[in-house]
Amino acid sequence: MSTSADVHENVKKYYGSRLESSGDLQTSVSSCSFSFRPPPKSVKDALSLVHPEVTKRFFGCGLPVPGKLAGCRVLDLGSGSGRDCYALGKLVGQSGHVTGIDMTEEMIEASRTYIEYHQKTFGYDEPNIAFVQGHMEKLGEAGIHSDSMDIVISNCVICLCPDKRAVLQEAYRVLKEGGELYFSDMYASKVVPDHLKQDAVLWGEGMGGSLFWQDLISLAHSVGFSTPRLVSASRVVVFNCELKAKAGDISYASGTYRLFKLPKNPVMSKAAVTYKGTVADFPDELEFDSSHCFKKDVAVEVNGEMAAVLQSSRFFPDFNIQTLGEAEPSCSSAPQFCHLDPFLLADRVGASVKQCSKTGK
Repeated sequence: MSTSADVHENVKKYYGSRLESSGDLQTSVSSCSFSFRPPPKSVKDALSLVHPEVTKRFFGCGLPVPGKLAGCRVLDLGSGSGRDCYALGKLVGQSGHVTGIDMTEEMIEASRTYIEYHQKTFGYDEPNIAFVQGHMEKLGEAGIHSDSMDIVISNCVICLCPDKRAVLQEAYRVLKEGGELYFSDMYASKVVPDHLKQDAVLWGEGMGGSLFWQDLISLAHSVGFSTPRLVSASRVVVFNCELKAKAGDISYASGTYRLFKLPKNPVMSKAAVTYKGTVADFPDELEFDSSHCFKKDVAVEVNGEMAAVLQSSRFFPDFNIQTLGEAEPSCSSAPQFCHLDPFLLADRVGASVKQCSKTGK
C-alpha cells in the first residue's frame, strides 16, 4: 500500500465485498463510542426509521449527530451504507438536505436503493438525500461547492484515508463561515509506525491509519479550524489476537470531536454566555462538549475561542453573549490540551467494550 491509490483500492475491497456486515469487523469500533448521556428521543426515533438492510451494513463508530439540525445542509464523508444520511435526512427536515459521498461503488448503489423508501417513510414530498461517488480528499471533483454546507460529518472513515490533511482542507473549504465539522474516528495513543501502515488488514480495521490524537489538534489549526472539542470517547477493544499482537503497545480509542470554521481573524475575547434553552431536545441544558455543559439561564464564563464559536455558528441565537475585557493572546501549545485526550476521557467515564474476542476463543 505504497500510494494513496493502493490504500483506496484496499479499502474498497475490504468494505465493498469482504465484509457482509459490521459483525465482520475485528475491533469493537462499530459499537463502542458512548456519549455521556443517551441520545435525544428525536435521534433514536430517526434511527429506528432507517431500513434494516441499511443498518446491517453500517461500519461506523459512534453517532456523529450534533444538535440543532433543522433546515441544515449536511455532508457525510464516507457515507457507507447510508445509515447516518438517512437518520440525518429525518432530523434536518424537508427544508434541509443531506449529501453522502463514498468512494465505494457497491456502497453508493446500495444506499441509493432506499432513497424512495425513506422519502415515503418520512412523509416528504420529495427526497432530501443524495449520494455521490467520489473521494473525500477531492470533494470538488464530486461537485461539492465551496461554502455550501452548514455541517460536515464523518463516522470512522478518516482513519481509512491516507491524506488526512486533504480531508480536513476540503471539509473546511465546503463549509460556510460558522459551519461545523462533527465527526467520530479512531485515534492512536502514539504515532503509528510506517510498517503497521503497510498492513492491509490493520488499515482496513482503522488501526494502521489512526491518527495520534495530539496530531489532530495541530492539523486542525494548520487548516484553519478552531481547536477540536472532544464530545465523547471510548476505548477500542481489538478482538483479533493476531492484530492485537501486531499493534504492540499502541492503544486505540474512538472519539467524537467538533471543529468550527471561524471568521477570518476573529476577535478572541472572554465572554459570559447564557443559554436560553431554545435548542430542540435540550430545554434545560445543552451539553456542547465534554468540557462545556450550559444550563438554561445560568451565565458561564468561556474563553475567547469558545465565545467566537458561539457568536459565529448556528448556535448564536440560542445564547446571550457578553464580552469581558480585552482580547486573549493566541496560544496552541500541546500541554494545555489534555482535556481533549480521548483516552483520558474514556477512562474517566469507563467507556469500553468488555470482551476480547468475537468468537470467544
